[in-house]
Amino acid sequence: MTGNGDSTTPRAHGRVTRRTLLEAAGATALTAVAVAATASPAAADDKPYDAIVVGAGYVGGTVARELGARGMRVLVLEARGRIGGRIEPGTLAGHHVELGGGWFGPGQDLVARELKRYSLTTTEDVHATRMVMPGPNGYASHSPQEAGARLNSLFADFYAGSEQYFERPYEPLHRKDLLASVDRLSLADRIDRLQLTGVDHDWVSGATSVFAGGNKTGSLTGLAQWYQLAGGTYDKFLSVMSQLPEGGMISILERMLRESGATLSLDSPVTAIRERGGLTHVEVRGGRVYKAPVVVLATPVNMWSTLTVEPGLPKVYTDAAREGLGVPHATKLWLRVKGTSEAVSTQAPEGAPILLLIPQKQLPDGHIFVAFTGPALDVSDPQAVRAAVRGLLPEARVAEYRAKEWHKDPYARGGWGLRRPGQLLRRLPDTQQPFGRIVFAGGDIASGWNGAFVEGALESGFRAAEAGDHAGPAVGEDDGRRHPARRLRCPALPARPGPSPSTP
Repeated sequence: MTGNGDSTTPRAHGRVTRRTLLEAAGATALTAVAVAATASPAAADDKPYDAIVVGAGYVGGTVARELGARGMRVLVLEARGRIGGRIEPGTLAGHHVELGGGWFGPGQDLVARELKRYSLTTTEDVHATRMVMPGPNGYASHSPQEAGARLNSLFADFYAGSEQYFERPYEPLHRKDLLASVDRLSLADRIDRLQLTGVDHDWVSGATSVFAGGNKTGSLTGLAQWYQLAGGTYDKFLSVMSQLPEGGMISILERMLRESGATLSLDSPVTAIRERGGLTHVEVRGGRVYKAPVVVLATPVNMWSTLTVEPGLPKVYTDAAREGLGVPHATKLWLRVKGTSEAVSTQAPEGAPILLLIPQKQLPDGHIFVAFTGPALDVSDPQAVRAAVRGLLPEARVAEYRAKEWHKDPYARGGWGLRRPGQLLRRLPDTQQPFGRIVFAGGDIASGWNGAFVEGALESGFRAAEAGDHAGPAVGEDDGRRHPARRLRCPALPARPGPSPSTP
């Protein structure tokens, strides 16, 4: 899962195929030699690029590499002074931490292929030795096996039926007939329908609110699709957030951008995209303008409303931007905690100051924990943070911490994506379609692992690079559960050693 929030014309949809994309870029682009990726502003000249990518996160990195492999001259414009988007590395007490993003896991085949491509190893997340969960009178300790069995049972009931309405989870609209009755439901609606009470209510509402930033905001189908993508049990769902690549979550992206040969311009927030004379004119803050036949908009959906687009976008895009997709309150908190001798994981009910606290690294005098907080906690107040941790672990003493408030990040305007009630049927697949010379991309609008996962960002990046052109049927029978990579024309390049990680 996943900045200034670090406390510390109306026209018909235009289908842009790979063929038309390349023709628009010009045949000579196919043999052009791409320039090396840099972090300096691109030169302002009248020579158009073959493509401009807005955003240097995993979607933008994928698009840049795939278009670069076709010989195209690509410019990547990034608003921040770093790459990564909602993936952001940091440090706490001299240790690497992930201020955005964090994990992937089994079954996420696009990530696995990238790891193999760049010869990157992985580490497994810390396994909790004790779980502190809501009890009848405060909190109670459980073994991981006991808590896991109960959570599996509760969520089997909670997601009952999702194996049918997400029969093909990589094709979320396959059973639109069944989705019609459930897509309008929020997570809170589902909890109410189950008439959960007491501890059962607190266990379920706390677990779902961590991902939704509020159970009234997140959709049942949003989480249910993830659940079925993972294999249809709660423990399998949690396992897809259990691994970290060597060098951190940014490491694959660093290698992608190096391989792309693209020009990377940091500190270049885009303010306007205009179609003029058969080209798109992309303006960044300060007035610098770049041109290309096509633009790939690889930003969170919440950022679409910050751009001037001429001619204007159709209603489906403006409505999506107005509604938003990013989790409305998303704060990730890293803490160095003394006084804890074991790897304790805690979960609180919805509305608690800290919703989830997970051990990440053992230290001689305690642990480093990662936490996800609710709006009830003011992370700028150290006393409030210390009190919130003690409320879960009375023996714990917070020595230092670092918080990232993604909803305050001006280039994210929310946390990881999770669809709101009704958005699946209202927004897909229309928001995935190109419009004129703009190709829309982003993990938020991926078909499979949408919103909170690098896997979905990679899927959307490959789709955008192909601009809607499919390679034909997959080898063998396609039952709808096959990974989209098997149906997209993703280059099967051999694995190769990558350069050492560097600071972006």
